[in-house]
Amino acid sequence: MEKALRLKAEIREQTGSKHAVNVRKQGRIPAIVYGHKKEPVAISLDAHNFVKGLHHGHRLLDVQLGKKKEKMLVKDLQYDYLGKNIIHADLIRVNVSETVKVTVPIELKGTARGTYEGGIIEEHTDRLEVECKVNDIPESIVVSVKEIGVGDNLHAGDIELPDGVKLASSPETLLVTCSLLAAAKSTEELEEEVPIAPEVIGEAKEDEGEPSEKEKA
Repeated sequence: MEKALRLKAEIREQTGSKHAVNVRKQGRIPAIVYGHKKEPVAISLDAHNFVKGLHHGHRLLDVQLGKKKEKMLVKDLQYDYLGKNIIHADLIRVNVSETVKVTVPIELKGTARGTYEGGIIEEHTDRLEVECKVNDIPESIVVSVKEIGVGDNLHAGDIELPDGVKLASSPETLLVTCSLLAAAKSTEELEEEVPIAPEVIGEAKEDEGEPSEKEKA
């Protein structure tokens, strides 16, 4: 069960890109709260505490907004052009009794059997969408790769989820593969394998749409 991250929010009286830049300069992240048939509210959160909480797997928040405390879920995050820093967040109001869909990170555990056979493990996605009650949201989904051998694939439908958690992503979603590491070939080796076609010297063909010299005369 995920423990909610406690944060204090401030209401933003102004919106727009210029104001959002000023908010970020003050060490805060602009956000929008919506859901439960209420009007959207523009707020800001302490950037350090919010980002630190996300890095620890928190998506469920207990947000103090004025004199009222509301439970919210991180629905979407917007990053800068480098994909590094969070510049905006979308939050949705929730209560402990409702079922929600949420994206949860995957945590690979163990050493794959295939690595002892000369194979390498490749992770094709690092998160899955699941459906569960708000208080049952897992911080991560632990996936054991110990029994994966060379040539084996692991799909979303193959893994065991915590109690009360259902898979919302497609069961065919590819998570992990194990394959042999092929030796990379240099450009010179590739050129030696592919024969160069001899150059044919002769008259170039005339374009079908262009008249010949005789027709021009």
